[in-house]
Amino acid sequence: MKKMKQSTKLIILASSLAVIIAAAVLAYNFLVKNYTPYDDSSQSDSSQKESVSAPDFTVYDSEGSPLHLSDFNGKPKVVNFWATWCGPCKSELPAFDNMYKKYKDKIDFLMVNLTDGYKETVTGVQKFIEQNGYTFPVYFDTSGSAAYTYNVYSIPQTVFIDNSGNIYGIYPGAMDEQRLEGYINDILQ
Repeated sequence: MKKMKQSTKLIILASSLAVIIAAAVLAYNFLVKNYTPYDDSSQSDSSQKESVSAPDFTVYDSEGSPLHLSDFNGKPKVVNFWATWCGPCKSELPAFDNMYKKYKDKIDFLMVNLTDGYKETVTGVQKFIEQNGYTFPVYFDTSGSAAYTYNVYSIPQTVFIDNSGNIYGIYPGAMDEQRLEGYINDILQ
């Protein structure tokens, strides 16, 4: 009799555990299927967004001349922080190059390389750009001040700035061409 009670308890415990695991699997599958990451470009009413002026920063061109974000006035801006050692950064560069070719007359593209002088050098980045045939302009954040200004702690990160000089959105992570063009169209309006 005692043995029977123990086996009944064991069966009930095993059944309960199986039900809990099945419920967890179902809940996980539901959440994964219905999860969509936050995308602030889907906000159609821009009047609900608080305007935040894009902070200025200094980067350098390939000749070592300083350039400021404020030097690029009059057009919306796409600022992408990246490095050649970053796999996700490299995966999105063809999309940026295509969008640069398509929108360079309407948008200022600032491809800001995080150049530390050791792992990432100006010469090495220039070789990388040439080998891959990219045409977008590359600027070098040799002091890390631009990345610091925009709280860049992981790359790639892209900042979209509207025609008024306000931040429209910040996208952390690699972007595909469709998403990039969606943001571009938003800041062109």
